[in-house]
Amino acid sequence: MNQFEHEFVAQSKSFLLDDFLVKIERAVNKMTDEQIWWRANEESNSVGNLLLHLAGNVRQWIVSGIGGAADNRFRQGEFDERNQITGEELLTNLRKTVEEACAVLDDLNADDLLEKRSIQGRDTTVLAAVYHVAEHFAMHAGQIIFIAKMFAGDMKFYEDAGGLAIPNWRRPDQNRAAF
Repeated sequence: MNQFEHEFVAQSKSFLLDDFLVKIERAVNKMTDEQIWWRANEESNSVGNLLLHLAGNVRQWIVSGIGGAADNRFRQGEFDERNQITGEELLTNLRKTVEEACAVLDDLNADDLLEKRSIQGRDTTVLAAVYHVAEHFAMHAGQIIFIAKMFAGDMKFYEDAGGLAIPNWRRPDQNRAAF
């Protein structure tokens, strides 16, 4: 891979595994299981539903769509679930799925990024699929964090250092990216 292709894959993995997922874990760990399954109204998703949905999306688009694993997703079931699966179980499932997706991304080469795929009935490229998953994950991470803040207050993701927002959810060696 050239430097651009390598950086695209590395940054996508970092966003998913080292940024969005870690923030979700911090937020969900501040909630009770009842709060995880709370919904504003019947048309809204609970944090639990969003965690199931993120795992389903990442699995379908990357693990299956790019990596070739069987696609057994029942998308509507992610939103219909009402059983209070514990936060620990939901986070374990999501982390395992994201780690599997990162392993698929590790196996990509430059030519793979422009390969065509049909995922969820859409014609796309591997690059566009990875981009879609990262933006989709970020959007739902924001929803999860918003709901968690309603119950638990500030998540303290950043420390203010003279006007600079210093991430405090990352290891020091991961603070290279500008946010």
